[in-house]
Amino acid sequence: MIIYLMGGSAGAFVIIILIYYVLSKKMQTSEYKRIQQLQQGTKEKSFSGEILFQKLYLTYIKIPFIKRYVLKIRRRLEIVNIDDEYNTRKGTAQILTKSLAIIVPIMLLTIIITASNYLLMFILLIFELFMIDTFIDGSVDKIDNKILKEQIDFFSEIRHAYHEFNMVEEAIYQVSQDDEKDISRQGEKIYEILISDDPEMELEKYYDIAPNSFLKEFAGVSYLTKEFGDRKVDGASLYLKNVNNITQEMQLEILKRDKLNYVFQSLSVISIAPVLLLEPLKSWAISNFSFTASWYLGKPGMIVQIIILLLTFLSYILVRKLKDNGSTAMNTKNTENPWQEKLYKKKPIKKIVDLFIPKEGTKEYRKVNQLLKDSASSQKMRWLYINRICLAIVTFFASLVIFMQLHKVAINYVYTEPTTDYDIIRWLR
Repeated sequence: MIIYLMGGSAGAFVIIILIYYVLSKKMQTSEYKRIQQLQQGTKEKSFSGEILFQKLYLTYIKIPFIKRYVLKIRRRLEIVNIDDEYNTRKGTAQILTKSLAIIVPIMLLTIIITASNYLLMFILLIFELFMIDTFIDGSVDKIDNKILKEQIDFFSEIRHAYHEFNMVEEAIYQVSQDDEKDISRQGEKIYEILISDDPEMELEKYYDIAPNSFLKEFAGVSYLTKEFGDRKVDGASLYLKNVNNITQEMQLEILKRDKLNYVFQSLSVISIAPVLLLEPLKSWAISNFSFTASWYLGKPGMIVQIIILLLTFLSYILVRKLKDNGSTAMNTKNTENPWQEKLYKKKPIKKIVDLFIPKEGTKEYRKVNQLLKDSASSQKMRWLYINRICLAIVTFFASLVIFMQLHKVAINYVYTEPTTDYDIIRWLR
């Protein structure tokens, strides 16, 4: 048995050596070497930034709370990175990582500083969540502004290429070969539309995903020129005149956005400054003027602080609305199956909501329906009433909690009201 085992082992060893010899010969062939040369410089390192952001994306998408922000950023970047899943994930992870790197230390510092005041801690954390939205929107707007500025050079090159080829689709194809620019993906998409079997249908689809209205205009003008040909107006090409007009509109839009960014620079953070200074100001007043404690610790002080919080929140929302440049934000909402529709599909909730929705054919139904049409809203009637019911419920419970807290403060202050010995008249002297 031992002799057989030794002989089998020796034979297996010889076979392995022969296989290794044959494989090494094949690996030395010119074709294999050529493949190795092609692979050089294309492989990423195991710990490169590219791989890191791809892994971070997969991690973020699994975390319930962060997943909301991942999907929000992704929906906007998908418009910019057409059919480019790799860059979409990379950009999403980059923006979210920067946001978390800024906001997480601020949240930890807030929790440490306001550990003795849970109400203030809760308020500040809520406002810091709004700051995340501001930072994320600003990061995506930078990408959108970058594409808009790239379009200026893109259209300039289109004019030169059109003079050379005298064909719209060929000019767009040649200019779109620069892979380093984000606008090149949009040019490739427009080229695919122009050479497709049904360009009109593909053009309608592109209108829904175009990053801005200028690319929609350019795609429409290019399609009409390809289908019906170009013509001369005052000795100049009508197609090139249209491209020049679109370029001028883009330059005005860039100037408008730059002015908005300058005017509203850091204004979103400044708008919430009253909330951040509320507690320090209160502590300073009580420590220096002890008689102010009777006002701050009583019901009037509580009411004034709540009013300041509401006004600060309203100011923050208005600043966000004024600063919005209306780029790709309008396309990010899920209009097919939002949370209102998912909620309405549940039978108990559907029965309750139907009690509030006016019947079809009534005056109230026609009035609400006309208001939705006039505002160009994508909401349905049932979604509107779900929003109203949810807002009413939240307002009711928030008001109930506030009134209970005010009542508790008033009772507590009656029992613990200190007797002041502060001589304000002597101090004024």
